[in-house]
Amino acid sequence: MKHLYALVVTFLWLGNAFAQEFEYPVSRKVEIADTYHEKYKVKDEYRWLEELNGPDVNVWLESQRKLSNKFLTKVEFKYNTLEMLNKFGYTRFDYPQKAGKYYFQYGTYNSLAVPALFYQSSLIDNPRVLVDPNYISKKENISIEGYALSKDSELLAYQFSRNGSDWAEVHVVSMKDAVQLKDHLVNVKFSNLAWKDNGFFYSTFKREDALGKTLGQKVYYHKVGTSQSEDKLIFERQNPAIEFDFLTTSDERFFILKEKNEQAGKRNIFYIDYQAAQPTLKPLLTNLTYTVNILDARNGKFIAATGVDSNTGSVVEIDPANPLKWNTISPGFSKAVLLDATPLQDKLITVYQSNQRPIISVFSYEGKPLYNLEMPVGTSVGGFRGAAQDQELLFHYGSYTLPPVVYNFNVANFERKVFRQTTINFLTEGIEYKEVEFSGKDGTKIPMILVYEKGLKLDGKNPVILEAYGGFGVIEQPSFDPGVVYFIKKGGVYAFANIRGGGDLGADWARQGRGARKQNSFDDFISAAEYLIKSGYTSPSKLAITGASNGGLVVAAAAIQRPDLFKAVVPVVAPLDMIRFEKFTVGHWHTDEYGTVANNDGFLRLQGYSPYHNIKEEVNYPAMLIMTSENDERVPPFHSYKFAARLQSRKAQKNPILLRVTANAGHQGGVTRSSRFNEKAEKFGFIMQMLDSQ
Repeated sequence: MKHLYALVVTFLWLGNAFAQEFEYPVSRKVEIADTYHEKYKVKDEYRWLEELNGPDVNVWLESQRKLSNKFLTKVEFKYNTLEMLNKFGYTRFDYPQKAGKYYFQYGTYNSLAVPALFYQSSLIDNPRVLVDPNYISKKENISIEGYALSKDSELLAYQFSRNGSDWAEVHVVSMKDAVQLKDHLVNVKFSNLAWKDNGFFYSTFKREDALGKTLGQKVYYHKVGTSQSEDKLIFERQNPAIEFDFLTTSDERFFILKEKNEQAGKRNIFYIDYQAAQPTLKPLLTNLTYTVNILDARNGKFIAATGVDSNTGSVVEIDPANPLKWNTISPGFSKAVLLDATPLQDKLITVYQSNQRPIISVFSYEGKPLYNLEMPVGTSVGGFRGAAQDQELLFHYGSYTLPPVVYNFNVANFERKVFRQTTINFLTEGIEYKEVEFSGKDGTKIPMILVYEKGLKLDGKNPVILEAYGGFGVIEQPSFDPGVVYFIKKGGVYAFANIRGGGDLGADWARQGRGARKQNSFDDFISAAEYLIKSGYTSPSKLAITGASNGGLVVAAAAIQRPDLFKAVVPVVAPLDMIRFEKFTVGHWHTDEYGTVANNDGFLRLQGYSPYHNIKEEVNYPAMLIMTSENDERVPPFHSYKFAARLQSRKAQKNPILLRVTANAGHQGGVTRSSRFNEKAEKFGFIMQMLDSQ
């Protein structure tokens, strides 16, 4: 009876919450304005919220937390979202990946723990803990950000970060006895670890304050057993905005360094041949305006993925002795985009994708097709890691509603066998995946994937979640999401639109939603919503939209531009003040994607779509749950703070505007399984409440 009484009280509270306005924390206004190009005055009354650790901001945030927690806890209880997500989404290990003599995978031993790194010598062994980040610090959330095994499989270097920060540290572990060595590197950021002999290459940046620009990358070589102060500087540039990527080939003969100047749109590739009489850093290709990514070396020649002469990507062989003459191994296809390529001893394994439909293809190095396997729509494929001479490789296959299934793939006869399949406690047979195509504002045909239970009625009454990313040429690869399963089992439809700006249809598709044409991304997303309504899948009172990072910008811009289309909006770690975005952390690297206020046209475009700057006083915008993390160093959380403050502070706003801030987390959100599932439970609880409120 007590539980029944509590449930009744919850329902009454939720009903009353919408019968009266939310009592939001007071967000004071400070008269601040900037003038651009001597004639454009831009107000920024909530600039004070950029002082992330200021006492006024902390008080304001605590009030926001109390408001959102009160509401979100109750809706999570009402819709039982956390329990159902745990039911649908429990997995202890992710998929194993082979490196050297070992197999590695991440796993958790309880819901409060951060995933640890496990290893095993063979697939029949039980996984053993190699690195447990839960013991690195008792006060901070430590997460492993990556690892690299030495060529002889004797040592493993791994990166870890604290509380979601992009700044990483590096430790080294002996694989013989799982003992950590004394090596400890700091100020590592956006770096891989590339072994060469008894050491590895890594990169650092100049350490600034939390919002300082990320500038001045340097590449170093660290010899195991020495102090970081003794590390050898390998490469730097006077221009602090230039970025570097690097790798060593699997035979450790070559060191490859790629230099990127995003503002100029140019790339240079250098290499060291350690078999040369005098190994020195030499140019391979310079002033590139297209992508070339060296994958590995074979018989002294480079295997590379490139976008030159191919909208969708191809794999070529480059001879460093004659770098301008290339041999094509895997060609570019008109409707399938290259996702990945794995060079082996005598063949190349590639993964292409056509509108979320992966294709595994194998080629000889002479370019002859040897094998082709097309997977179902709405699925993803990854893996195929190992040594060039391995006869069997692991790959994983999954979807929005299917946890990764791990396969053994025989590279000689191309047979595949299931190695591991996560046990699930829901039926997948009744879930349908459907490809549709709709017309954008300018008539462009845009693909979209719909996921729902079979037997769906097109009566306009279905709850729908529409999602997109649409930036940086990113290609959407479906991954298992217990939240999507939960929503579908509640009678909902999940839709993912492959809008322009993403790379789902190739490099041209990405360019059509970048820079001066960024508005195309928002228009495409709005057209996706209109299609879902017109086709009878849903109605504006049943339509929720969400997206993360650039996808968060897309949904926020769409909601501000077309508030009549949506009932609930959930932007996650989104850039929302586009006029000031480039002033902080990594924003200056993304002016090619968004534009810059430094020139007149760029300023006008940014001002035209920046969600924060286009909020109108007289509009009651859809209900919003604005989600961010307090330590996000890529999109600082003040974007969400300022956006929420301005929306809440208007008399016209009747629909709820809530701000949810994850503590001790960065751009990727919660670190522990518990924190991630809490985020997801409150997000889906909010959406369910909003779509049920009509």
